[in-house]
Amino acid sequence: MTLSKDPRTRRRRMGVAAAAAGLLAALLTAGPAAATPDPGDSPAAQEKISQSDAAETKAALASGEIPGVDEIVHSDNIEHLANIPKDALPGTNSDLAFQGKYAFAGNYDGFRIFDISNPKAPKTVAQVLCPGSQNDISVSGNLLFLSTDSSRSDNSCNSTTQPATEKSSWEGMKVFDISDKANPKYVAAVETACGSHTHTLVPERKNVYVYVSSYSPSATFPDCQPPHDGITVIKVPRSAPEKAAVVSFPVLFPGEGPDGGGNPGSPTNPGVSKTTGCHDITVLPSKDLAAGACMGDGILFSIKDPEQPKVIDQVQDNVNFAFWHSATFNQKANKVVFTDELGGGGAATCNAVIGPNRGADGIYDIVGKGDHRKLVFKSYYKIPRYQADTENCVAHNGSVIPVKGKDIMVQAWYQGGLSVWDFTDSANPKEIAYFERGPLSADTLRGGGSWSAYYYNGYIYSNDMVKGFDVLKLSDRRTDPAKRVHLRELNVQTQPDYFD
Repeated sequence: MTLSKDPRTRRRRMGVAAAAAGLLAALLTAGPAAATPDPGDSPAAQEKISQSDAAETKAALASGEIPGVDEIVHSDNIEHLANIPKDALPGTNSDLAFQGKYAFAGNYDGFRIFDISNPKAPKTVAQVLCPGSQNDISVSGNLLFLSTDSSRSDNSCNSTTQPATEKSSWEGMKVFDISDKANPKYVAAVETACGSHTHTLVPERKNVYVYVSSYSPSATFPDCQPPHDGITVIKVPRSAPEKAAVVSFPVLFPGEGPDGGGNPGSPTNPGVSKTTGCHDITVLPSKDLAAGACMGDGILFSIKDPEQPKVIDQVQDNVNFAFWHSATFNQKANKVVFTDELGGGGAATCNAVIGPNRGADGIYDIVGKGDHRKLVFKSYYKIPRYQADTENCVAHNGSVIPVKGKDIMVQAWYQGGLSVWDFTDSANPKEIAYFERGPLSADTLRGGGSWSAYYYNGYIYSNDMVKGFDVLKLSDRRTDPAKRVHLRELNVQTQPDYFD
């Protein structure tokens, strides 16, 4: 159904009780150990909220100020075409990648391949069981790449959990041959320091470079020692992927002492994550540029030499950003949208208590030329609909919608659903479309919602952590020109030049 009320009428002061104020204090003062982004190996624990907050939530549900439990609402310019529930892989759904008529969906238990030649009726082509959070996924040619960021007994798909304090434990990158989409074959594994939370491809004709992002080292982890102030670079020969190997570990945050030179976090900067690596990197190969969301820092760097990326500029926001999570360039490469994953994706931060500037996007213009370019902050963007205190909601993964002369993107907000928004005017971003489901529960905070929402060849695809794979159609004169752009492959963190 379509929400009949203007979304601005839902700006109810949800969760203003003392318990909610306590949540805000906890989010802003938590040290790095408490600010663990993204769900872990197991599903997020269900948490009861206070009786007063539950009463307010139920009242808002009853009045229609927020959607009912599992109720679907959306703007008039979005149509929900399909939902494919989970099947053989019961874990948390994670990221998405695309190639031709196929979509590749990560899941903490492995990955699933869909045939999307008919977007109204996607068909499962394969489901591969290979546990290891968070199974961030990318594809390039006949190769599929999968991140493992949980300590495992070995590098096989039959591995079990094992403490990171054990020297024999394994974390890192897995590589599959997908020349036969119905029968992917596991062909290589590369262990990386602190595992692989996410990864980014820098593809070349003969080789694929993989930038591995990971963080949170500990002196008690034999394979994840501090300061861990850089990224791992893997080189994968296309003709012999079994020879994949680490070729460098560029230090992005040089500094004296065991903590390196990134953001020191709390207590120096209360509520800000200490930088001990990067969470996510987006590259724009056509411009030899990359943007890194690195816990307490946002960085811009050159990838002219893919094995030795060079930092151009480094910025911090110690007022409103708790955890720099991901980055998106506009097509002209004169802007970057950084996301703040306040609460690690497991908290209710889309409410009046948190406000419009935390758990939001930060829009930065890129000014200057060459190695003298600088990131200049312009504004924040956050969805304009308050969510229930039982809904985890914060800025998450999104992609550009290719409209020449405009800066428009679609973005996931966990249980806040997805938002299509225009940031052509960097200082005045505005939403132009949305889709969301009501809370999973009226009285318990349960993790769920859209992990990734990406535009690919005329449609929006979303991987809901709990509900499954969604396909949506956006019909709007402002975005319709994008339907003329067709790609052979899309890994959102490897941004294409849509118009070249």
